[in-house]
Amino acid sequence: MQKFEKIIDDILISTDIDLVNLDFTYENITNSYWAMGIPKETFEKSLINSLCFGVYKKNKQIGFARVISDYSTFAYLGDVFIVNNERGHGYSKILMDVLCGHPELQGLRRFCLGTRDAHTLYEKYGFKVIGQPEYWMEIKSQNIYLEEEA
Repeated sequence: MQKFEKIIDDILISTDIDLVNLDFTYENITNSYWAMGIPKETFEKSLINSLCFGVYKKNKQIGFARVISDYSTFAYLGDVFIVNNERGHGYSKILMDVLCGHPELQGLRRFCLGTRDAHTLYEKYGFKVIGQPEYWMEIKSQNIYLEEEA
C-alpha cells in the first residue's frame, strides 16, 4: 500500500511506518488501559499487520492510531492516542479527519472500535454504540499481557 500523508496546520499525519517512533509508541500503548503490559514483540507484530497513522508536530511524534482491515468490508480502529501534554489542541480530530478520509477505508460495510471514554470524539465521525449487541460475540482475554508476566 502506498504511503499516505496529509499536513493540516502544523500537524503531519502519515501512514509511513518508517516514521513511527517504535519506543515512544510502545511506551504509550503498554501504559494504556487497553493493552497494559503488552510484550514489545506482540506490539511490533501488530504494527506490521496494520495500517498505522503517526501524528507528528515539528517532526516529533505526538500520537498514533492503527486500523486492522480487509480494505473492502470491515475495519477495526485501535491504539488511538495523543500524548497528554498535546491534548486539547484538536489533534485527535485532525487524526480522525485524515484517518476517516483515507482512500482505502472508504465504502466499508462496518468500521468498529472499542473505547471506554472517548465516545463524543468518535460520534463526530459517525461511530455509534452497537445497535444490536446481542448479534456480537467475542473471545476476550482480560489482562492477557499482565497474566503472561506472572
